[in-house]
Amino acid sequence: MKHKSVKIGQNSTCPCGSGKKYKNCCRNKKIEVSIKKEYKRRYDIHLKEPHEIKGIKKSGKLLLSILDQVEKMIEPGLKTDDINTFVHEETIKAGAIPAPLHYRGFPKSVCVSINDVICHGIPGDRILKNGDIVNVDITPILDGYYADASKTFFVGTPTKDGEKIVNVAAQSLKRGIEVIAPGATLGDIGFAIQNYAESQGCSVVREFIGHGVGIDFHEQPQVMHFGKRGDGITLVPGMVFTIEPMINLGKKELHVLEDRWTAVTNDGSLSAQFEQTLLVTEKGWESLTPYEL
Repeated sequence: MKHKSVKIGQNSTCPCGSGKKYKNCCRNKKIEVSIKKEYKRRYDIHLKEPHEIKGIKKSGKLLLSILDQVEKMIEPGLKTDDINTFVHEETIKAGAIPAPLHYRGFPKSVCVSINDVICHGIPGDRILKNGDIVNVDITPILDGYYADASKTFFVGTPTKDGEKIVNVAAQSLKRGIEVIAPGATLGDIGFAIQNYAESQGCSVVREFIGHGVGIDFHEQPQVMHFGKRGDGITLVPGMVFTIEPMINLGKKELHVLEDRWTAVTNDGSLSAQFEQTLLVTEKGWESLTPYEL
């Protein structure tokens, strides 16, 4: 993947960050725009090189292997700490490190979020029950490279509300991914997600967002799951980030419990999330943690 220079449309937003169209900005300066250097200087975004992408993919392959095995475990009667134990042991066995463990004080190796828990659920003694929905969010560090993904699963027989929110959340991620292409913006992603989720009578959480990832757990850019078309940073090849919309069946407002991690819906409504790590390519996008939506 080349980062030295790229062809920029005359009417595209100039990558220098001025907010002007390219034809009215750096094009007139008759200089070659070094996208990699400019994105690092302007936005602190590290555009990934081929060897780094290869490393993230390898971490992503491990992640998906563990997540697939977790899916087979999900059933009524399973303790959430059993999920944590399994993820932790499988990660260590593969020679990797579970990124969530001790991250800013988080006490476990995986996030397990049930029903009205939006994100950052701490595994413990809670038992999964028939009709629950449960999100499992995994981030391994393999050979120094991070991959980040999650799915929301049905426990036993889903309820009507459970089916709706899980399907809307999955489709919200899909709509966001389909927007990715060089020249699109982060605002285009947010708009696609928000427009779809709200058209289904659901709401989009504002407080928690997607993020750059790969050589660190959380990098730039921040990826909103709401927004306006054309707003935000222009996407260029080599950007790697997560899209992870948290969609509520009810209102978007939330609060964090006394453990300072577990975020829940204010109205007690169900919340679901799907997440993948995405790469902007020369022609569009590639998921580095691919699974069917």
